Amino acid sequence: MSRLNETTVADLLALHTKIIEELRSRSIVRSANNPTGDFAEYLFCRTFGWQQAPNSERGFDATGEDGTRYQIKGRRIHKRNKSRQLSAVRDLVGGHFDVLAGVLFEDDFNVIRAALIPRSVVEQQATYVPHTNSSKFMLRDSVWMAQGVRDVTKEIRTAIQKL
Repeated sequence: MSRLNETTVADLLALHTKIIEELRSRSIVRSANNPTGDFAEYLFCRTFGWQQAPNSERGFDATGEDGTRYQIKGRRIHKRNKSRQLSAVRDLVGGHFDVLAGVLFEDDFNVIRAALIPRSVVEQQATYVPHTNSSKFMLRDSVWMAQGVRDVTKEIRTAIQKL
């Protein structure tokens, strides 16, 4: 393959499309969107044996063997954007999930940290955003110190190594 900086924009976009399709054929991602969220879902479900919910399921992404419902969020931190804000949490007060599974990725998708966070902690620390009718949740380091939070960084890193 030629050097990326010498590749045309059209060829770069075609390569991007092929990469996403290959990830989809391997069941790593389920959509053609940014792969961060799909990859996070894949990793948590593979690591803990959760059953992934259909894409259209409202309010949760997976279910554990014990019936626990998980909302799964991932955030890729890179040099242009170091925010730890996860994607919008819809209808937080509706109680659609029991635990938020969150992972922070480095620019190259290596895992920085991962946690299982009780919904009560998310409710305490999230901020409601009226114009999107959703809540924003920041996956700050302090989250790992909240009561009931389980650090699963090691488990998620191990899962990536096995891919």
